[in-house]
Amino acid sequence: MPDPDESQPTLFRKKCKRYNTPGHAHFLTFSCFQRRPFLAKDRSRGWLIDAINSARDKHHFDLWAYVIMPEHAHIVLFPTIDPYDISAIFKSIKLSVANTAIAYVKRYASEFLVQMTDAQPNGNSSIRFWQRGGGYDRNLHSFEEIWEKIDYIHNNPVKRELCGRADDWNWSSAADYSGLRKGPIELNLDQLPRH
Repeated sequence: MPDPDESQPTLFRKKCKRYNTPGHAHFLTFSCFQRRPFLAKDRSRGWLIDAINSARDKHHFDLWAYVIMPEHAHIVLFPTIDPYDISAIFKSIKLSVANTAIAYVKRYASEFLVQMTDAQPNGNSSIRFWQRGGGYDRNLHSFEEIWEKIDYIHNNPVKRELCGRADDWNWSSAADYSGLRKGPIELNLDQLPRH
C-alpha cells in the first residue's frame, strides 16, 4: 500500500495528521525511496528488525503483525502507554535504519549512493533510504479493522507472488499465527483482540 503523500509534489504536500488515540492500534507503512528494493537483502531487513525492537523498548508498544517486503514494510502495533506519539515511533524506526544504511553504503558500497540520491528540482540533493514524507499511518479501532490489516499484511507476499502461502515468507509474522515457527521479530499478542 503506497504512502498517500507519495504522489504529491513537495511544494504541495499536505501536512500529515496523526491521531494518538488511547486504545487504538496503528497500521504503519514504510516505503523505500522511489519504491526501490532496499529491503531485499537480509542485511537491510536486519536493520529494520533491530530498529523495530529498539523503538518498541523506547516507545512501549506491542507488535501484533508485520511483513518486510523488498521495497516496503507494514506493521500493526498497539501503544501500551498513554500518552504516546506515533510520529516519534515512526521517526525512531526510520531514522535508525536510514542512518545505518547510509553509513554502510558510504563505507562499503559507495557506488550504490546514486540509487539513494534524491535530486531536487532546486538543485539540492540528499541521500535517502525511505520515501519522502512521514510514512502512512492508519488508526485501527475495531476488531474487524485490526484483523483485516493483519490478513492484508500476511497475504502481501502471496499477492506479489513471492511465495505460495503466507507462512512460507520468512519475513513476516504469518508463520507465528499459523503455529509453524517463530518469525524474526517477537510478537506481543496479550492485548490482541481474538476472532
